Amino acid sequence: MKKRIISAIIMVAVFVPLLLIGGITFAIFMTILALFGLYEIMSIRETKKPFPFAMKLIAYLMVIFFSMTNFKSIEFLYNVDYRVMTFIIFVFLVPMVYINDTKKYNINDALFLIGSILFIGMSFNLLIITRNYDITYIIYLFLITTITDTFAFFTGKFIGKHKLCPDISPKKTVEGVIGGTLMGTFAATAFYVTVINNCNSLILVIVITTLLSLVGQIGDLVFSIIKRYYGRKDFSNLIPGHGGILDRFDSIIFVALTFILFLGII
Repeated sequence: MKKRIISAIIMVAVFVPLLLIGGITFAIFMTILALFGLYEIMSIRETKKPFPFAMKLIAYLMVIFFSMTNFKSIEFLYNVDYRVMTFIIFVFLVPMVYINDTKKYNINDALFLIGSILFIGMSFNLLIITRNYDITYIIYLFLITTITDTFAFFTGKFIGKHKLCPDISPKKTVEGVIGGTLMGTFAATAFYVTVINNCNSLILVIVITTLLSLVGQIGDLVFSIIKRYYGRKDFSNLIPGHGGILDRFDSIIFVALTFILFLGII
């Protein structure tokens, strides 16, 4: 627990100033985290079968490209550049012909890399654009996940009796989900109506914040399923007591992706 607390303090001390600075500094920092995230998900996949070095290098370059796309934008852009999508599909599928060895590189490898790049690159890019759009919104999102995770942990630890998904995450309890959701919703809603906008319907804000809190916990479980499938407890040991980047950003990734669905009404 001591190691976990110290790591958390260091993370806050590093992340908060960069969040406040914003701009290119924050964008570069988030891109570095995205690269670590890609490294973690590729490494966990390579416990089954390694990727060719060239394909991993291309994957890193693609994540940099996705994360830094429109990093100066102060608006959420929903348009998809099909030229970029086509390029990514070709650059990972065509090498199967040249490598010509399914033991070294096959369709499963290609689709895994394509999915990982899109998922991680777009998620971290969205966090960058959210910061540019309005710093209060990204604070709101992080409040949801941080308070939810914290109170889910302590509620589950002290009064949790009913296991939620023992085969996926043995320590999670129904009581933890309820406690985390209630406190995450309360804290984030209070921040929203106090700092961001007090004109929106309070009921609407509560409903959306509750949904985001639940989605964040679902994201945690999704990443837990991935780790379980590959027989790993954490994605890496980069952060002592916490695991890897994806262990810390699992919830916020899902919350950020869901948040854009409600952006027009909240």
